Amino acid sequence: MIGKTDLDVSGLCLGTNVFGWTADAEQSFALLDAYVEAGGNFLDSADSYMARAEGNSGGESETIIGDWMAARGNRDEIVVATKVGQLPGRTGLSASTITAAVEDSLRRLRTDRIDLYYAHVDDADVPQEEYLTAFDGLVRAGKVRALGASNFGPERLLSALEISGREGLARFEAVQPHYNLVERDYESEQAFFVEKEGLSCFPYFGLAKGFLTGKYRAGDDGPVDTGASEGPMRMARAEGAKAYLDERGVRVLGVLDEVAAVHDVPVASVALAWLGAQPTVVAPIASARTLDQLAQILPSATLLLTPDELAALTEASS
Repeated sequence: MIGKTDLDVSGLCLGTNVFGWTADAEQSFALLDAYVEAGGNFLDSADSYMARAEGNSGGESETIIGDWMAARGNRDEIVVATKVGQLPGRTGLSASTITAAVEDSLRRLRTDRIDLYYAHVDDADVPQEEYLTAFDGLVRAGKVRALGASNFGPERLLSALEISGREGLARFEAVQPHYNLVERDYESEQAFFVEKEGLSCFPYFGLAKGFLTGKYRAGDDGPVDTGASEGPMRMARAEGAKAYLDERGVRVLGVLDEVAAVHDVPVASVALAWLGAQPTVVAPIASARTLDQLAQILPSATLLLTPDELAALTEASS
């Protein structure tokens, strides 16, 4: 479930930031069909996906999702999360921005409600009362079912929850932090009070920019194969993944390899299963641009690691 709502989601959230970028509409439909066929029901998008890609202006991911749901007639079976605040030309969390952005997202998604609506990033230039009141209005109007905070610092998240409680406003029910097996600041900075407040955690970069797929290995100094649609953003992600190849990273990969071999599953699924087993985490977010990549992450939704395996992975990444 998402927070204290009745929104029931699958154990793996499919990130759709690649839709309309490295996965065209046809590829994206195939990925969505395969994900749902495997039991998934939870999609993560944003109005800014993928505005930074050449030829795009933003909203491409939402449009593909909306077209797919309309074509399949399955809107009521899908939990859709999207975000506001990072679309070029419409950044921040002013009430006017939120009010306009939600209408555009609803139109692109071809739906009358968004299941989980995130503030993409905090906005220190707007009083929290202003954007929380605007979000509350969307919930009361039935345009949004639940609210989430992405990339919020602990103090600002706490103050938002305090304001919502004091003013009787709809509160954030979910958080979306940067968290994975090799990026664990969330555990010391937010996990305690996220659990205390009954919020749900949906971590992004669950595979550490691809590092935790096992694709990048020590001693591999050759060019990074990022596929036919090579681009600066993908090259940057690949270089970011390779940055984890220090002594600790090699140690983590070693344990991932051992556990994956025992369960006969891909390394990526083990990394996501570890993340999904952590306190407060309901479902990690991971994306795929091909069916083969999707197959690497799907087993994570049902993979149960033993306490010893979880402990070995935690120790390796400490």
